[in-house]
Amino acid sequence: MNRRSLTITAVVCGLLGAVGAAWLLAPGAQPLAKAADHNDPPGRVMGASADRAADIGDLYVFTRGENTVFVMTLAGPAVPVAGQTGTYDRDVLAQIWYDEDGFGTGVAPKSIDIRFAQNTSGNWGMQVTGFPGTAGAVSGPVERQNMVTGGGRYWAGLRDDPFFFDGTGFGTTLMTGELSFDATRDSFAGQNITAIVVEVPNTAIDSTFDAWATTSRIGS
Repeated sequence: MNRRSLTITAVVCGLLGAVGAAWLLAPGAQPLAKAADHNDPPGRVMGASADRAADIGDLYVFTRGENTVFVMTLAGPAVPVAGQTGTYDRDVLAQIWYDEDGFGTGVAPKSIDIRFAQNTSGNWGMQVTGFPGTAGAVSGPVERQNMVTGGGRYWAGLRDDPFFFDGTGFGTTLMTGELSFDATRDSFAGQNITAIVVEVPNTAIDSTFDAWATTSRIGS
């Protein structure tokens, strides 16, 4: 199969009550999309109103053989400590969106919806609705590869944050006005983050699509 062409138009964003992204419309104004990543949204992640479970880190989309892989990260970065697990919240809906028709066509995009919940023993599981090529919902435990009939799999758990950024250089650049980034200095190295991975057969989605991610909190 030929390599697929992907157009990722928005790698991170939050929806309404989650991490502060929304369409803000005023008479005669152009739509404005607010987005943030890694502790950016003011009042949402830091302080008394912190909502780390809904804070999006990044969305990665890439191909691996005959599959397309979506990786959405949340609730990071976090300093590793003994016994640390992923961050799961039953009231947060994580959604990976993909638009196979292009923006402005009037055709609604599709979403892969991910929810978490605990059983009576306190063990966390995940439910995926809208898995491409699969009708209904599939569910399974976190921190385990869950296979899907017809191909594909999904997983959620704690992983080393793959995002690369020189936070020290960024701060120095802001203070001095001179670019001070160091390509060998990664502020996210060794930091953990919660990852949601959905691997989909290439035959279940178009060869070209736009992709983005959102989180929403129930009652927010």
